[in-house]
Amino acid sequence: MTATASPPGPGPLTHADGREVRKGLALAVLAISQLMVVLDVAIVNVALPDIAVSLGVTSQADLSWIVTGYTLTFGGFLLLGGKLADRLGRRRVFVIGATLFAVASLLGGLAGDLGLLVGARLVQGLAGALMAPSALSLLTVVFEEGRERNRALGIWAAISAGGAAIGLILGGILTEYASWRWVLFVNVPVAVLAVVGALRVVPESRDARARGFDVPGALLVTGGLVALVYALVKGNDLGWTSARTLGMLALAAVLLGAFVVVQRRAADPLVDFRLFRSRSVLGADLGALFVGAGIFAVFFFLVLWMQQVNGYSPLQAGFAFLPMTVAIVVGAAIASQLLGRVGPRPLLVGGPALAAAGMLVLGLRLDPTASYLTVILPSLVTVALGMGLTFVALTSAAVAGVPQEDAGVASALLNAGQQVGGALGLAILAAVSTARTEAVAPAGPPTSPGFVAAVVEGWGLGFVVAAGFLAAAGIVGAALVRTSRAQAAEALPATAGAV
Repeated sequence: MTATASPPGPGPLTHADGREVRKGLALAVLAISQLMVVLDVAIVNVALPDIAVSLGVTSQADLSWIVTGYTLTFGGFLLLGGKLADRLGRRRVFVIGATLFAVASLLGGLAGDLGLLVGARLVQGLAGALMAPSALSLLTVVFEEGRERNRALGIWAAISAGGAAIGLILGGILTEYASWRWVLFVNVPVAVLAVVGALRVVPESRDARARGFDVPGALLVTGGLVALVYALVKGNDLGWTSARTLGMLALAAVLLGAFVVVQRRAADPLVDFRLFRSRSVLGADLGALFVGAGIFAVFFFLVLWMQQVNGYSPLQAGFAFLPMTVAIVVGAAIASQLLGRVGPRPLLVGGPALAAAGMLVLGLRLDPTASYLTVILPSLVTVALGMGLTFVALTSAAVAGVPQEDAGVASALLNAGQQVGGALGLAILAAVSTARTEAVAPAGPPTSPGFVAAVVEGWGLGFVVAAGFLAAAGIVGAALVRTSRAQAAEALPATAGAV
């Protein structure tokens, strides 16, 4: 029999067996799970060069699957994870997700080739998509609306913001002093702790109004995206007009087209297209797609530049990104103060423009001997400040003015869009980078100065294209978002709870 929390009302929240819910412990369990999901996007980045050597991966396009595999399934199944949690029980789905995360992490750490590792990362993303919405929903059940919940959401937001920094540094420590495999093994005890803690201190809950869940829709959209990314990643090797590349592109079109048809006909669709009648919601989700497409390149390409070209250790590479994380937090704090005064639209224009400028400078000035202090650091800080301004405004525009019953779906759509955009963007940028390198590389070994310069030139072009994606996010924000200052101020607490 599943224990269900007592309904909100006077008196302390209790489990079905009468035990009082210990809110501090419940928050600790949920927070540590969120940290694991967030940092797993970043923790493998600094390990990529070691993974490439260990598993014999010579193509940066193939290497990108380690990052895109996780984000594809995380974004593709995120909405389904939330619906399953509401219907089947949030704690139950959370525990299933955490268990699956532990198993996938163990298998990934033991992987002997790239295919097995990417497969484990795909499963990790699915597990994260089950855990993240379940944990956030459980948090809103445990803590009553008002100051108590806002404080809990503040802690949640701080963990979400700091997870990337912790992931980069922890990944550097584990890779340098143990092995790249430990960036995956480290999840196992954390996930086990999350499972045991959830069963002991987190109450079960479900939404009595929840209806069905659209498994076919989730499979169609994720399958279509995987086919599309495969075509983008392998296009340079197979040829863009080869039968396999064209076949995968056609398959992606069929699956994504079928997804749209299913969503319009399903009684309980994964994505309710009714939400996109709001220009602001549409603008925020498209903006998140472009932002994700632009920002993932920073970590992927610069980690390779730092370690493969300039000899940084994994730990040095992790610390090199720390100022970027700090600048994102500063930008988000500034945006939170400005949001109620100016509304999200100016921030959605200025933030991406600032980030695009930093990315463009990075693309134009990057070379094998570029200085970290005079080229890399100023660009990273500029990009990060722009992103901090943008993230808060995107979340506000996505949920402001949306009916209360749709706020959770609107927030999840935003996050899913950013994850999917990141996967697609990295695939596109890796393809562009590889094509440029192949076009300008001289004959000779890969370690020759001329070949290394060609590789870096390819990465530089990738950053220029990424700047274009970020600029597109600003154009979308200017053209579509119409959220008022009052609506933005009302939605501000919701920005802390964005997954």
